[in-house]
Amino acid sequence: MQTILLVDYDPLQAILRKSVLERCFTNVCRVSDAADALCLVEQPRFADDLALVVTGHRMPGIGGPAFVAELTARLPRLPVLVLGAPQESADDYPGASVHFRPRSIDSSELVAVALQLAMKHQRTAA
Repeated sequence: MQTILLVDYDPLQAILRKSVLERCFTNVCRVSDAADALCLVEQPRFADDLALVVTGHRMPGIGGPAFVAELTARLPRLPVLVLGAPQESADDYPGASVHFRPRSIDSSELVAVALQLAMKHQRTAA
């Protein structure tokens, strides 16, 4: 079973995004900060099923770029979808597995991008 990890500190946005992602993924796990996400990926059973991480650029505590750098150091082939404001930059996220999209992404595009990234990861992991 593929798991999507949603890292979102905003409760309303998290509920909306989780609901949208659950249209195509049966297991969407939401945490409110990067520290909780990093604790989860340390658990081998969780990490083995992980197909995609969706996170924001701006977060309290560990910010998006630092979180993604730590995450990709631990799981370099895992795709990460970063949602940021227009003035924020994809240049903060080097690496082939990191994809940057506007935070205002509509629900159908979010699902399409998530499916594409998760399927690509599944093919490379097999």
